[in-house]
Order: sequence, then C-alpha cells, then structure tokens
Amino acid sequence: MRVASPGGESLKKRELTFIIVALVLGAVLGGLVGELIGAYLPPGGAKTLFERAVLIGFQPVSVDLYAISFTIGLMFKINFVSVLFVMLVIIYFRWWYM
Repeated sequence: MRVASPGGESLKKRELTFIIVALVLGAVLGGLVGELIGAYLPPGGAKTLFERAVLIGFQPVSVDLYAISFTIGLMFKINFVSVLFVMLVIIYFRWWYM
C-alpha cells in the first residue's frame, strides 16, 4: 500500500507507520513535559498555559451482560506542549521527507 504525498512522491507503509507512531509519542511526551513544567511554575498565566488541557472524546461506557462484560471509551487530553511537540514532529518530517 502506498500513500501519495503532495509532492508526487509516495510513502511506504513502514514509513507511514513510523510517522504515526512518532506523532503519538510526540503528543504523549509533550503532555508529560507540559504537566511536569506546570507543576514547578508559580501560580499565574504561564502555569495555566502549561497545565490546562482540553479533553476530547467520550467517557467509558460499561456493558455488563450475563456471561461477559466490557468497557468502551476513548479520551484525548491535549495541552499546549503536546500540540507544540506534534507540530515539531510534523515540521521535522516535512523537512526530512519533502
């Protein structure tokens, strides 16, 4: 499977998987770094910028049947630094692959 890029080139499936994993890791590490920085800042605007996060998704829903039970849910917690890290990953890969 090949995915066409805007420059007419194509990315191999392995490269696309690597980019997706890098974006997810960038978001996770960015969120962690943002929380750590926010924990050590004094109260004020900068602390709010680093600690405030937006939750996107839906809360877990549990279904309990007689023989089985399962829970379905998906929630993304996005903060300033996670967005910054994802943008840096995108800029890096645009520079590397384009």
